[in-house]
Amino acid sequence: MSTSKQKMDLSGKVSLCKSDQLFLGEDRIRLLEMIEDQGSITKAAKAVGISYKTAWDTMDAINNLSDKPLFVRMAGGKSGGGTRLTDEGREVIRKYRVVLEEHEKFLANLSKKIGSASELYKFIKRISMKVSARNIFAGTVSGLTKGAINAEVTLALKGGDKLVSVVTNESIENLGLEVGTEAYAIIKASSVLIGKDLEGTRLSTGNILNGKIIKLITGAVNTEVMLELSGGNTISAIITNCSAESLALREKDRACAICKASDIILGVS
Repeated sequence: MSTSKQKMDLSGKVSLCKSDQLFLGEDRIRLLEMIEDQGSITKAAKAVGISYKTAWDTMDAINNLSDKPLFVRMAGGKSGGGTRLTDEGREVIRKYRVVLEEHEKFLANLSKKIGSASELYKFIKRISMKVSARNIFAGTVSGLTKGAINAEVTLALKGGDKLVSVVTNESIENLGLEVGTEAYAIIKASSVLIGKDLEGTRLSTGNILNGKIIKLITGAVNTEVMLELSGGNTISAIITNCSAESLALREKDRACAICKASDIILGVS
């Protein structure tokens, strides 16, 4: 499966509010411009793609919020009547276009400063996720081995750490996972074990993350242990107070976070 990367740019809209109500936005300015151009609310409504009633309701709302009338209705005669903008209406359009021009310059300058908007978007998506698990890691699929029912997925994290997860082949298809896909690893703190002095020890899991203890919070029954990993990620574990005492855990000690591949949930944006 291949996906094409599309360029992402910053964009925004300019709206003017008065008395906590929308006064003017791009759509209303466009309607004013069409009235000026067409001299008719009926033709203006058709030009912007709205109904006659919606156009009049919008114009009445604008006039009610304006200190001075932005348009006037003209009685029928040789010209058959119509609607025209006042000098105030024309001035409002001019000022709005000035604001819009400066807004576009601001966005262009901001784009130069932040570089890729795609990276910012990805970051916002990450921090917007709401899950009950404490540990969420962003990474890239660096390995994928399918079996008859399940698949082993290796996720490369920043700093060189890796996590191996075992999920069903159906999940692989549903998530669209392949080597190079950006994904998330989600691990409950209660599924993380803590170890010390494990050099030479053989364990059945490949998920052994080395780090430094940066926080210990002792409760009535359990202790929360937070490790800082080599790449700057942090991982939290909830262990019993008895286990914490047995391991003689102290802040700044070196320790390992251990978790089974089957306890790692994968997700994508």
